[in-house]
Amino acid sequence: MGWFSSSDDGFFLATVVPDQDGARVAKFLGVVHGEAIIGANIFRDMFSSIRDVVGGRAGGYERALSGARDAAVQDMIDAARELGADGVVGIDFDYEVLGEANGMMMVAVSGTAVKMA
Repeated sequence: MGWFSSSDDGFFLATVVPDQDGARVAKFLGVVHGEAIIGANIFRDMFSSIRDVVGGRAGGYERALSGARDAAVQDMIDAARELGADGVVGIDFDYEVLGEANGMMMVAVSGTAVKMA
């Protein structure tokens, strides 16, 4: 199927366009996207500063980023379903820091809505 391929509830997602054995695209329906913006809060920032000194992973930020990524993907899937798609291929993720004090992060995901064969 391809790297980062998954099929959930009959909906196909892949970062590549399948062209070999297995899943095949019958029709390309257009580009779809989803975005989510998360804000950093004071408590997450405070604990992140401690992690900068002592090392380790910033679990609060990781959970917030994961939630934003999931929301962006779901928005993209909803947009694809509105076009009658049963999959999205060529998925690309982008991350941007936003705001005057870099206090927000945007997760954007885009891909091509398809009808699978």
